[in-house]
Amino acid sequence: MCRIAGFASLDELSQRHERLDSMLKVVAHGGPDDVGTYIDGQVALGHRRLSIIDLSAAGHQPMALDDDLIITYNGEIYNYLELKRELDVEDVVKTQSDTEIILQAYRRWGTAAFDRFEGIFAFVLYDKQKKKIFLVRDHLGVKPLYYYLSDKLMVFGSEVRVFREFDQGWRQNENWKILFLAFGSIPHPCTTLEDVFQLQAGYFIQIDTTDFSNRVSKYSRLDEVIGSTDDIDLVKVRNRVQEAIKKNLISDAPLGVFLSGGIDSSLVTLLADQFKQDIKTLSINFEEAIFDESAYQTKVLEKTKSARHTICRVDETMFWESLPDIWNAMDQPTIDGVNTYFVSKCAHLEGLKAVLSGLGADEMFGGYASFKRIKWIKRLRKLPFKRAIAKMLSLINSSYARLGYLELAGPVGDYLFLRGIHIPGTIAALLNTNENNVWRVLKEMRVDWRAADDDRTYASQLEVKFYMTNQLLKDTDCMSMWHALEVRVPFLDITLLRLAESIPPAQKHNDSAPKYLLTKPFADLLPREIVFRLKKGF
Repeated sequence: MCRIAGFASLDELSQRHERLDSMLKVVAHGGPDDVGTYIDGQVALGHRRLSIIDLSAAGHQPMALDDDLIITYNGEIYNYLELKRELDVEDVVKTQSDTEIILQAYRRWGTAAFDRFEGIFAFVLYDKQKKKIFLVRDHLGVKPLYYYLSDKLMVFGSEVRVFREFDQGWRQNENWKILFLAFGSIPHPCTTLEDVFQLQAGYFIQIDTTDFSNRVSKYSRLDEVIGSTDDIDLVKVRNRVQEAIKKNLISDAPLGVFLSGGIDSSLVTLLADQFKQDIKTLSINFEEAIFDESAYQTKVLEKTKSARHTICRVDETMFWESLPDIWNAMDQPTIDGVNTYFVSKCAHLEGLKAVLSGLGADEMFGGYASFKRIKWIKRLRKLPFKRAIAKMLSLINSSYARLGYLELAGPVGDYLFLRGIHIPGTIAALLNTNENNVWRVLKEMRVDWRAADDDRTYASQLEVKFYMTNQLLKDTDCMSMWHALEVRVPFLDITLLRLAESIPPAQKHNDSAPKYLLTKPFADLLPREIVFRLKKGF
């Protein structure tokens, strides 16, 4: 897990080395183990390394294959050993890293290799012979990749802060404050900077370095999976979850598990304990009894064989003392991420370089109230004068004001009705702007996916495409990497999700148990007190 940055230009750029060094310096927190640069003409690739697989100097990046394929890469390819055997390159590889396997796979299969990668990744690959640059992001968008692209210049980085280092005068996106106050984060593909975007999950951009013509292409087939009519096979689901946990435990560096005491982290902990001796677990607890989840954590730890647990207790003094550093850690504005900051800091102090998290299970398997509330949206959309009704009802309960968001057509309005932070009138007052301007900006938001017909599948889409992608994944990556820590998300394993997406919605979201597809197959392992406890947000 690392940080990457760089650029390519059709015209000659001044201070190439200085710009690249400066870009890498501001993301050094995410890669404290090594730094590397590659400059060939107007192509500049940079890398800050956090060593997790192949800790030797052989894993140094940017990495070259036969001097004509060069890569700077952030992430983990969990099936790289299987790909290595399939490629039959045991006798020619020079490292034990997954990075080299990406290069070998591209050499053999071209861009078709990208869909074969199982893991969390973002990389930029330079094919000198073909004079092409590829920007590639993983299937779910777990690892960040931001870019600027014009007809003469491309700039990329793992964090938005690198663009200001490339050009100190980079202008702000004039709409970012409106988007932030509505969503609580900056929604895909936008950022706080003008014309700097997030690469879409499961896509790659191909750039021709001779004329800077480019093409954006989808490589991931995850969204193409269609639910079958077969009965659910819980044994198969159990096996696939176990395989996902096993894959995520691959590491040459110290590794642990975040344990909150909820269903998801508890299941990850119990399975990791089966596959790895003396697994390290970490929890955040608070002085206030209402937030204390230690009793549930103890229930889980009692069922482990050899887990070694550490509790990080956060109090008010620690919070205020840490706040300036929390602001610095935020690459993009967010209303969340503070707890992840503290648990990541705790993991770092414990000497860990990677941890497993239960992130993604709620969004994929029905852990939020939105999966039940979604059925009301279709009925509420039929109401006339929704904005006027919302203003009247908000006098009774301020949360009713979000009803007005259903004036926005499609998923954007539906999501903001479910999870919006401030309503347009409040946003306009806070920013001293016209309310119609706020509505205009929000109406211009578009989604690049088709809404599902099934209600709960649609709820999952909203939670995944907006909340998980724009807030949880970004906050987790940014706060953990601030502490040189990689967070792995086994519930977003591509093979597990392909199986889950093939299961009919009525069977996937069975109301006999919370998150049925996870809890039913592991009823013998998960304590009932964990499965049926009231949900408590981190």
